[in-house]
Amino acid sequence: MLYTNLKHLESAADHKKAISENENVMVICGRMGPMCIPVYGIAEELEDEYKHVKFFDMEFDNPESSVIRSIPEVRGFMGIPFTIYYRNGKVVKATSSIQTKDQVKAILNKEFSASVTA
Repeated sequence: MLYTNLKHLESAADHKKAISENENVMVICGRMGPMCIPVYGIAEELEDEYKHVKFFDMEFDNPESSVIRSIPEVRGFMGIPFTIYYRNGKVVKATSSIQTKDQVKAILNKEFSASVTA
């Protein structure tokens, strides 16, 4: 289990439900390691600012996370976490490894444009 304050996706069914029931979704698939923990923290900080986006985590080593590890957009990724952005159930952006808050916000603003307050 990941020790974050994000909503946890524990199965492929949870993943499918999350991306089908929410228009804008960010899923961070990783471990409790030095490249992943900062990205979880950024997502936790941004949840209140981006109310129109649902933030989730999924454990990379869980066999069920193959729904993320096997998508074409992550082919060739060398570092975790894999961060996947979905709009209306479709992947619109995927990143790997550590990201800064500014990098994450730039993606959220571009892919899930809506009026947000800073």
